[in-house]
Amino acid sequence: MHFSKTVVKYRIGILVLALILAVPAVLGMAGTRINYDMLDYLPEDMDTVIGQNELMEEFGKGAFSFLIMEDMPEKDVAELKRQIEQVEHVETVVWYDTLMDISVPVELLPDKIYREFNTEHSTMMAVFFDSSTSADITMDAIRDIRAICGKQCYVSGMSALVTDLKDLCEKEEPIYVGIAVALACAAMLVLLDSWLVPFVFLASIGIMILLNLGSNLFLGEISYITKALSAVLQLAVTMDYSIFLWHSYNEQREKNNDTKAAMEAAIGETLTSVIGSSVTTVAGFIALCFMSFTMGRDLGIVMAKGVLLGVLGCVTVLPALILVLDKPLQKTRHKALIPDMGKFAQGTVNAFPVFLVIFMLLVAPAYYGYSRTDSEVYYDMGECLPKDMEYVIANSKLKEEFDIASTHMLLVDTNVSPKQIRSMIREMEDVDGVKYILGLESLVGSRLPEEFLPESVTEILKSDKWELMLINSEYKVASDEVNGQINELNHILKKYDKGGMLIGEAPCMKDMIETTDHDFRVVNTVSILAIFVIIALVEKSISLPFILISVIELAIFINLGLPHYLGQSLPFIAPICISTIQLGATVDYAILMTTRYKAERIHGIDRKKAVGTALSASIPSILVSGMGLFAATFGVALYSNIDIISSMCMLMARGAVVSMLSVIFILPALLVLCDGLICATTMGMKGTGKMNKKIMEVTVS
Repeated sequence: MHFSKTVVKYRIGILVLALILAVPAVLGMAGTRINYDMLDYLPEDMDTVIGQNELMEEFGKGAFSFLIMEDMPEKDVAELKRQIEQVEHVETVVWYDTLMDISVPVELLPDKIYREFNTEHSTMMAVFFDSSTSADITMDAIRDIRAICGKQCYVSGMSALVTDLKDLCEKEEPIYVGIAVALACAAMLVLLDSWLVPFVFLASIGIMILLNLGSNLFLGEISYITKALSAVLQLAVTMDYSIFLWHSYNEQREKNNDTKAAMEAAIGETLTSVIGSSVTTVAGFIALCFMSFTMGRDLGIVMAKGVLLGVLGCVTVLPALILVLDKPLQKTRHKALIPDMGKFAQGTVNAFPVFLVIFMLLVAPAYYGYSRTDSEVYYDMGECLPKDMEYVIANSKLKEEFDIASTHMLLVDTNVSPKQIRSMIREMEDVDGVKYILGLESLVGSRLPEEFLPESVTEILKSDKWELMLINSEYKVASDEVNGQINELNHILKKYDKGGMLIGEAPCMKDMIETTDHDFRVVNTVSILAIFVIIALVEKSISLPFILISVIELAIFINLGLPHYLGQSLPFIAPICISTIQLGATVDYAILMTTRYKAERIHGIDRKKAVGTALSASIPSILVSGMGLFAATFGVALYSNIDIISSMCMLMARGAVVSMLSVIFILPALLVLCDGLICATTMGMKGTGKMNKKIMEVTVS
């Protein structure tokens, strides 16, 4: 109560402080780096990550791209190459004239070398950068190269992908927030009892979103997925808390004409309820931190922080705003558009056997579809971009003109003899899908001894510690074929050099597939166990956590199972995050209804009437909360051209609706069915069933 009085007393100071804090928050937002490279989140101890670091350390090479020039005379290509070499952070440009420039007769070069870089209409060159794939300076270099080359040149590679992704995200993200705010506001205008209060909610939540995004500065950087989703998610998830305070304040105001006293009571009541509700949501987000693929930790920390700030804003900034604007808020109140749900609730409870049958019929197909999700996700980040993006066009050209779908890099110890390396290359070139291997041993041989090659050329492919080779593959990144190919190449490599490393986009993607497959199981288990414990403690029951989680898990199975039946593929990160977010964010609906059901039963109401009363009282809150989450995410899902953002928002929107329907129709049926078990296994409810029986007998007699 002391906290409530302090908030009411210093309401103006709280608003002033919030506005002052918004200034450094904006600066913090601007200063937080955004990471667009998913491969950056792989565990540091993986060979592919170690290999990338070795490539940078030993060769000064980080990012790698292919450039394709169409219908360009060789002299123009040579001039273009010279200009690209002058671009800041371009470390090496490799074209077949890299060897010709040193007066090696072209007839001494293997025919494959020329064919590797030239087709009838196109020529290709490889560009190495002295900076990492997603570094800002690498993206600047990509833009400079595109500016130099013009429309006849196409730039492929991960750095081109993250450059296009960054440009598209920066263009779309402000629109995401605008859409989420507009649609969430529309939902509140329809479902709440005041025309002004939605805007007050948005002002309060907006300040907390700003503080959350600004405080990300202390994390150093966040992923683009976190940046794109965090504001929308925080708005959707924490809207409930504002609605609860508003309803509580109006109830107290009817009992007490003193607005300050009414708000003090409302803050105390809200704080108790909201803390219990927010703990499950925070637990869901914290579960993401257990992913070894650390993008989950990135999203989990930012969203958990956002929920906590949302709770803080709900009991500080929002009460201050409501008190300051009390008169206009009361003048713009109107009759709630949600009708009395008493008859609907009792009818739903009376038909509980029907919903039990529906529940049992849904479980098997929903779980089957859900279990197929893992096998139908995609990992190739290029697939999340629109088809008209420069990177996507460049990759298509590379495949069409040179039959190259992916490129691996091989690091082999310099102590391995040239004879063994040539033998290894021959074995590797026999692996299905390997088009060609470019290395010193593929350049030199009986016709061209290594001594003929000057230092400027050997430095490109050899250091004191490693020899570098490029393996061009016909197989697409993240495909089953390329993953099988990588296994075979690694098997051959380890025969000749146990410490050798196969690196590049496709090997990294293979590691990501294996890592996230493990993470999916871990995150699900952690979130379910954490929320199980929280519900058990909140409800003081052994049976209720099983019932509540089973209802929300069915909703998750339906939500994530539908893409299988609809023939849709999802980005790999979506199922991992959505299962946890949906559980954490919507289990509150079930807790809300169950808490009221318990209170009714403890007061001696019979099971059906208790469930009916709980359902009737809970439906308005569940509808407002569920439709708020749906509205905030559905519009973004329809608008976004980035499939990862679009898919995740669509899953969240659908998940909110499915969870809402499951709680309204399935949970009451399970509460009626399991009433005896609940009474026997819940603290404070033991003997409730017997007591009701005695009351009935007394009433009848």
